[in-house]
Amino acid sequence: MKFMEDKEAMFRRLASENLPPIKGLHRLTKWIEDRGLKRAAVTNAPKQNAELMISKLGLQDFFDVVILGSDCERAKPFPDPYLKALEVLNVSKDHTFICEDSKSGIKAGVAAGMPVVGLTTRNPETVLIEANPTLLVKDYEDPKLWEALEELDKRRGSGITKQFRRFNLI
Repeated sequence: MKFMEDKEAMFRRLASENLPPIKGLHRLTKWIEDRGLKRAAVTNAPKQNAELMISKLGLQDFFDVVILGSDCERAKPFPDPYLKALEVLNVSKDHTFICEDSKSGIKAGVAAGMPVVGLTTRNPETVLIEANPTLLVKDYEDPKLWEALEELDKRRGSGITKQFRRFNLI
């Protein structure tokens, strides 16, 4: 247990010194805010790590709720954290999409029945594609993501999930 505590403390120290945002993050958050969409951070990270990362990226006022894997009976790759986020936000999965950078996170979102944008920022495309993301992008500036979001804007009201399915990779 001491080893794990030390490891997490080291992570927080390193993250507080150098945690650059994924390219295009603030463009995406502005797009989301401009449309008044509800949002949740869903993570398996320990609470202190999640709070640090959210704060360091300047997102403490962006998320309506933070759901930790430890808040649920089962963490990712199970869908429970995403289903809890839907419940807390009181939103339908038909009007939701997820951004994930891990195989377990993509699996959780897919199992919850929502479209998942997979980010190849931490894991290779070959690993993430196995989890069946709806769309796989390099970062939040990727033209494929913005093509999908522009299409959503054109078809507002018809359901995000339905529109994202058009871009499915598999």
